Amino acid sequence: MMQSLARPPLRLAALAVLTLLTALPVQAQDQAQDQRLKVSTSFTIIADMARNVAGDVADVEAITRPGADIHNYQPTAGDMIRASDAGLILVNGMNLEAWFQQFIDKLGDIPVAVVSDGVEPIAISGGSYDGKPNPHAWMALDSALIYVDNIVAALSTADPDNAATYRANGDSYKQQISEAIAPLRDAAKNLPDNHRWLVTSEGAFSYLARDFGLSELFLWPINADGQGTPQQVRRVIDTVRDQAIPVIFSESTVSDRPARAVAGETGARYGGQLYVDSLSEADGPVPTYLELLRTTSDIILSELQK
Repeated sequence: MMQSLARPPLRLAALAVLTLLTALPVQAQDQAQDQRLKVSTSFTIIADMARNVAGDVADVEAITRPGADIHNYQPTAGDMIRASDAGLILVNGMNLEAWFQQFIDKLGDIPVAVVSDGVEPIAISGGSYDGKPNPHAWMALDSALIYVDNIVAALSTADPDNAATYRANGDSYKQQISEAIAPLRDAAKNLPDNHRWLVTSEGAFSYLARDFGLSELFLWPINADGQGTPQQVRRVIDTVRDQAIPVIFSESTVSDRPARAVAGETGARYGGQLYVDSLSEADGPVPTYLELLRTTSDIILSELQK
């Protein structure tokens, strides 16, 4: 009797061993999860690009939320907490994240990589940012490929054990971007001369316009500069009339009223919202960077072809 109490039946012992063996992979998985590189990015577009490069071997989270205006964002205490244990921070640079330097300073010695390094900048014309580089370089195919290369390099430096994975994922992602955008860029070459104007609220499409061979016109150069001075608005109205420009757009993160007012004043058509500064929620129209590029380019081309 004593022996039977001290030694559990074989069936119970086997069950205990099985339970222990089943738990081991979970513990190993938790440890592997803890060791994964965590990457924080300044906004959603860079986060999505980084996720495509990271694949399953690193975790990526944007500090700003979908739909946020990245020019005037105000970081919260929750943002600080989420980024505090990051092993790498990715930023756009080119004066886009004016709010971000103080944020980085508070986080301490976390490595920071600028993903626009190597892009040929286009200078802003007008406003308080006159002469400084336009930060929206991700909106052009050639620049996007440079972004991906910089992300691959940054992740590989921070996590050299997975460098081969990052390179392979980056090459695959660049191919996807090229296959999506190159045909649209080629189609833009067939637009008639008077339909080669891209008129928007913010001057956020300088790189896309250069890439597509379009002339750019905008109400204000950068969202942080405000909603356009009377002189800027008058210049756009006069140019739309003089060039017989058929359509004007606005961006998803700003009011469409100024663009609609110009359309009403000139007889041009309001062509709808374009996406540039932020992705949408997962169930929205542009949940990924690739969808943002494709959707915005499709809207522009379809409206200019009318």
